[in-house]
Amino acid sequence: MSEQQQEIVRLTQVDSYRFDNRFEGGDYRLLTDEPAPLGDNSGPSPAQLLVAAAANCLCASLLFSSRKYHLDVAPLSCEAVATISRNERKRLRVTRIDVTLQCGKPVQEQPNLERLLGSFEDFCTVSQSIGQSIAIALTVLDPDGTVLKSPAA
Repeated sequence: MSEQQQEIVRLTQVDSYRFDNRFEGGDYRLLTDEPAPLGDNSGPSPAQLLVAAAANCLCASLLFSSRKYHLDVAPLSCEAVATISRNERKRLRVTRIDVTLQCGKPVQEQPNLERLLGSFEDFCTVSQSIGQSIAIALTVLDPDGTVLKSPAA
């Protein structure tokens, strides 16, 4: 039996390349825009939303899994960087996303850390979906900057 769910977003053009995004299931909205020279950068771009979605999902997956393994990593912080370059047809594409998650509490010596680090990415709906076509390099750090997990070589 398959489980299916839908996430609905409705966009309405405000002007030029600016769109009003309304999300079903909540009373919230977001204005998005293309960067200059197309738009006037009055909101996050679609590429920034893609990167934010992947990073947010990875953060949530690490939190979910850490609770499962009784590890306290909160408060998490994250930086995600998209590399945008031209493909063989000279079209701009997101070609890589580098994500660095930093734990808010030390977990380096905790039991179950290896199990946590080896499994949490698999729970991330977004990064597991887009990672099939965009390289995602993930690093996890302890609060002092010690690398707990680094990108696969």
